[in-house]
Amino acid sequence: MTGSLPQAFMRNFLGNSPVWYKQTIIAFLVLNPILLAIAGPTVTGWMLIFEFIFTLAMALKCYPLQPGGLLAIEAVAIGLTHPHQIYHEVTANLPVILLLMFMVAGIFFMKGMLLYVFTKLLINVRDKVKLALLFSFMGAILSAFLDALTVTAVLISAGIGFYSVYHKVASHGHNYDHSHKHDHSSDDHLKEEHRKELEEFRSFLRSLLMHGAVGTALGGVATLVGEPQNLLIGEKLGWNFIEFFLQVAPISIPVLIAGLCTVVFLEKTGMFGYGHLIPDNVFNILKDYDEAQDAKRTKRDKAALYVQFAVAAFLVVGLALHLAEVGIIGLTVIILLTAFNGVVEEHQIGKAFEEALPFTALLVVFFGIVAVIHDQHLFQPIIESVLAMDLGVQPAMFFIANGVLSAISDNVFVATVYINEVAAAFEAGTISREHYEALAIAINTGTNLPSVATPNGQAAFLFLLTSAVAPLVRLSYMRMVIMALPYTIVLSVVGLLGVIIYL
Repeated sequence: MTGSLPQAFMRNFLGNSPVWYKQTIIAFLVLNPILLAIAGPTVTGWMLIFEFIFTLAMALKCYPLQPGGLLAIEAVAIGLTHPHQIYHEVTANLPVILLLMFMVAGIFFMKGMLLYVFTKLLINVRDKVKLALLFSFMGAILSAFLDALTVTAVLISAGIGFYSVYHKVASHGHNYDHSHKHDHSSDDHLKEEHRKELEEFRSFLRSLLMHGAVGTALGGVATLVGEPQNLLIGEKLGWNFIEFFLQVAPISIPVLIAGLCTVVFLEKTGMFGYGHLIPDNVFNILKDYDEAQDAKRTKRDKAALYVQFAVAAFLVVGLALHLAEVGIIGLTVIILLTAFNGVVEEHQIGKAFEEALPFTALLVVFFGIVAVIHDQHLFQPIIESVLAMDLGVQPAMFFIANGVLSAISDNVFVATVYINEVAAAFEAGTISREHYEALAIAINTGTNLPSVATPNGQAAFLFLLTSAVAPLVRLSYMRMVIMALPYTIVLSVVGLLGVIIYL
């Protein structure tokens, strides 16, 4: 038996996260009750917000659910909020929770079709600029109708699939490029050639994944279901799918065009880590593999693909016509895809919920922190000061404030806080309905666009960074920040100009 009980406790506490991080969280938990007694609930509430943002910023060290959840539990224990208020926040945001629970799980059963589409794109489009545009545009279109987290999951699956096929063939010494004959006397040369080929392929995949991930932000800002906060904002304003799209379109469409132009610029110039091409040998390996998959695809496999395409069409129509709440449409998708594709065992269905439920749980913790903000009226002075400004500058100020916070924190959290406060101002008669709508659009675009700056800002980016494909293509935190930088600048500037001109 080694080590003392306190040491064992520290090893268990927050798992494998660094010791300094564990000590910081414990310090937060000890500090808050002391601060409450000395400085009062307002100061303690603000400290709690900064502590929670810290857990989001350190999401790569430890998933924020545990440390953030401990802070939310303590907030209830020391009286900063009440379980009933948290429950009220959860029930008010039930559509967002249903979206994450059922829509993401529903698309899990559509991955075969989506992976098929992305593979065909890679095989049939050799021009890298066109391919990058297609990945970004497909990411945008899919994210406009699906949750960005789901689309990112598809991109990750595609990236892992492409890499695995190449790695499997290369590691067995098979070579589909018949111009290269294996010669034992040139093993060192071949190893060096393989290393260069692998690095180029990694760079190629990395750039495609980043184009696709940014594409999810370009499309995610535009519709009711693109991001969780969009649905939250739409519910507050009473907008359906079409109304939300039309309200945001004067900003989201120019941003989409600017984003796609950025794709072309980056691929043409090769700046910020873009512009890498797929090596010919790797392309031949993937092409031969795809042909082999097509050859062995059975009638049952083809039927499953047809079902997925049909349900995808239903999904688009259902969302456009707002046939039901988004989460209910997602549950319908699950039922249709599983029923017609023979997925009838509980453990098979359970796998679909693994991707979304951790983030759903984290969202409920968000609402615990939002309940503190509501009960202690923490943001009220800020909102009132902005609302006291000239009406013409208020939307731009909201865009900037939301953008800065969303770049370092999670955009869902930031949007939730701001839209709740603005909604309260509207209900109190402080602002008109027209101005309420303008501020809601500014909050939506402000949280969706500048948040591409870091993986902390968007759950989809964090999902990509912490996925199995990131180490395969050498996608680190700083590399993602650098590759996202040109997009951050373009999307933020165009979005802000749109808010100033339109709102």
